[in-house]
Amino acid sequence: MNRGVPQMQEGNRTPNQDVLRLINIKIAYLNPALRRIAEYILENPNQCKSITNKELAAACNVAESTVTRFVKEIGLDSYQELKIGIAESLTMNDPSTSPAEDKYVYEDITQNDTQEMILEKVLYRTVQTMTETKQRLNLEELNKAVEAIEQANVICFSSMGSSKAAAISGVMRFTRAGKKCILFEDKSIQLISAAITGPGDVMIGISNSGRSRDVVDSMRLAQARGARTIGITSFADSPLTKYSDITLFTSAKYSNEGSALYWEAAASKTAQILVLDLIFACYAAKNFTKTLNYMEETYKELRSSREK
Repeated sequence: MNRGVPQMQEGNRTPNQDVLRLINIKIAYLNPALRRIAEYILENPNQCKSITNKELAAACNVAESTVTRFVKEIGLDSYQELKIGIAESLTMNDPSTSPAEDKYVYEDITQNDTQEMILEKVLYRTVQTMTETKQRLNLEELNKAVEAIEQANVICFSSMGSSKAAAISGVMRFTRAGKKCILFEDKSIQLISAAITGPGDVMIGISNSGRSRDVVDSMRLAQARGARTIGITSFADSPLTKYSDITLFTSAKYSNEGSALYWEAAASKTAQILVLDLIFACYAAKNFTKTLNYMEETYKELRSSREK
């Protein structure tokens, strides 16, 4: 196996699986008591690798039986397995365990990687992100998003930086399906467009961190004006979720942040596009004839604009 490319795993935890990342995948849809445990572990992993079940329960103000339920909920067999997994995750993600000369320019790519190694790493990271996004998607929330799109007079998009790639893809998809869409490049105009939304409109805010101030502000304004808001983000505790009537979560890049340029997490943008494609595909299937008619009409116009 090529260096730096871990095996993909399915089912319960294996020795190569990052338990802290697993918890981050599950956290979005845990009930409040179980989420408190997850948040405490993610915030205090060094402490949690050695404390008892009773001590963790006391720290999270829950019953010991709730800790046991948490262990089962994330797919582990015992509390001891949880502690071992946390310790292994900390070792895997400790920058001091990597050679000092390893510097990264893109998703764990080093200066000495061959083209074959780069191919394997990029492919692995993309597949891992897609798989984790699938695991985090809630079908009830997805259905709510589709219903909101169906009822929308106008769909407004708010995104910044590289998340705009997903927004542009969304505009193309839904415009071809006959929905009126708005996406302004200028952040000030994004805020202005949010301020004039109203009941019957939908605002889709896209931010991997969920902390992009302009996107959060656009969602806040749109929600206050009565528009339905759909948030696409990785983090359940981000400000974006506060102003999202419907939230769809993508893969959370928790582990190994020290080994790559976090803000260059290109795979996260692919996950955002995947979520929008899922909303579109479900919408199109539900409104098959109408969508097909619009797509045929728009294709005619696109075809006529191409050189022969």
